[in-house]
Amino acid sequence: MKFYVLTLFPDMIMDGLNHSIIKRACDDGAICIEAIDIRDFSNNKHRHVDDYPYGGGAGMVMQPQPIYDAYMSIKPKLSENCPVVYMTPQGKTFKQEKAQSLSELEDVVILCGHYEGVDERVIEEIVTDEISIGDFVLTGGELAAMTVIDAVARLIPGVLNKEESFQEESFSNNLLEYPQYTRPPEFMGRKVPDILLSGHHKNIEKWRREKSLERTYLKRPELIEKAGLTDEEWEFLKRVKS
Repeated sequence: MKFYVLTLFPDMIMDGLNHSIIKRACDDGAICIEAIDIRDFSNNKHRHVDDYPYGGGAGMVMQPQPIYDAYMSIKPKLSENCPVVYMTPQGKTFKQEKAQSLSELEDVVILCGHYEGVDERVIEEIVTDEISIGDFVLTGGELAAMTVIDAVARLIPGVLNKEESFQEESFSNNLLEYPQYTRPPEFMGRKVPDILLSGHHKNIEKWRREKSLERTYLKRPELIEKAGLTDEEWEFLKRVKS
């Protein structure tokens, strides 16, 4: 899968993703990330890409022409249905389901805004999706874009070492993940639950499922309704409530 990021700070994108699993995935050819510098498409000799907002107000607005030209420079390489995602607090909140749907595509373009935002006309012209990573404001879209790329990339076959390594993670089945433990068996007086040392895989699986249900109910109860629980699991949650 190919990720194209339209940004004022290409080094921030490439440096931020040049580590760990994502770097290995790029090296192995499972994914490709290209950061396109919007400033390279400025018609201004000083490479300015922003101007004062019409109607007045504080701050600056990114001009449409450099963004549009940056997009057109890569358009011949894009698949027919390649989405253009604009990272904005006004977008739909990014969730695991969206990460999954994006991971099934050939490519995606991500537009990173800055200053007071982007001229509405270029959004209307090229953007197909608007995504937010939460109800807060960042100085730019780069951190949000990297978050989306990381979440999407790990779902692409060949990125993680084992296919099952993401299947039991938080949100993959609308439940939070169960508690994890490693050596030593005792730390600061706290012991690893005996069942995890028992070697009884069926009981371990049952314990993990129950802990996942319990954590989700206590920390993110709004997810429970979407988790497709059995009657027995609903009965278990009733005992948790009491």
